Amino acid sequence: MQQLIDSGNFLALSRRSPSLFSTPITFELQNSSGVVRVVITAPGIISFYPQTDTPNKKNVVLSCGVHGNETAPIEICDELVQHILTGKLTLSHNVLFLFGNLPAMDIAERFVEENMNRLFSGAHSKGEGLVNSERKRAKALEDAVANFFNENSGERFHYDLHTAIRASKNEKFAVYPFLHERKHSKGQLAFLAACGVKTILLSESATTTFSYYSSYYHNAHAFTVELGKVQPFGHNDMARFADAKAALISLITEEDYAPTVEIEELDIYRVNQVINRQEEQFSLHFDDDTPNFTDYAKGTVLASEPNTRYIAQEDGEAIVFPNAKVAIGQRALLTVVPTTLESLDA
Repeated sequence: MQQLIDSGNFLALSRRSPSLFSTPITFELQNSSGVVRVVITAPGIISFYPQTDTPNKKNVVLSCGVHGNETAPIEICDELVQHILTGKLTLSHNVLFLFGNLPAMDIAERFVEENMNRLFSGAHSKGEGLVNSERKRAKALEDAVANFFNENSGERFHYDLHTAIRASKNEKFAVYPFLHERKHSKGQLAFLAACGVKTILLSESATTTFSYYSSYYHNAHAFTVELGKVQPFGHNDMARFADAKAALISLITEEDYAPTVEIEELDIYRVNQVINRQEEQFSLHFDDDTPNFTDYAKGTVLASEPNTRYIAQEDGEAIVFPNAKVAIGQRALLTVVPTTLESLDA
């Protein structure tokens, strides 16, 4: 463990020597503010518990690499873990770091066999069950979140960090999971704005994404946060992520980090259509390099498959996450339209 503490290279060791973490490990760090208990339950799963008297201690989950080629969030979280282990960052709150799909990182692909971000809320065990590495890992990640939240009192947060396959007219955006009867949080919108994320998509249905799992099953403030465009490891312009990294550091190191925002500064959209691929012959009716948030006139054909055409239902309806190559039955396209938020929690 001394090698890990001295170097902080938890992710590198998780990828290269996963057997080191095949059984749970607990140890303590001593830093300027006292003792930090560290728990490693599996490769890529590490939590930190500062033994401080911070009032209203938060429980923060930072996940990344659910898609293995979305490298910028992985590099950010890797650096944060290194700095915590080596004493460069002093925590005020409990933090769980999850590096999602380690084998997919090794081959620089979104996934090996199955899209992990469609396997949460128990979807990993439905159908054929735990038949591949992504399904088993999704269950392990769920279990880690459940244990972390259930073992610690205090407010709960989960930011599932991603980058998008294609460019976007709104470079950074977040998906706010469907809240059922809960209200949206102005404080959370302010935090996202501090991260440089000023475009918010309001989901209006239950999903099998990681952020929805934490939101629905654990009553956490949870988001899928898209921080930019996919790039290979080492090719990210990290200056484009400076605001996000600074806000995440403030969140976990400051006792009461509370940025503010005027709602008028934000672009709020609601999901209008969820278009799933149902046939082998499914096609999108725009170029592969069309950016997210490109909008269309009412009646424009956006996608088609045998006997079905999917059209823009409103003027200004915009596309998000288009991907014609998803598995049959999975989402190939979201469309969104501008909206407003009338009622917010503080």
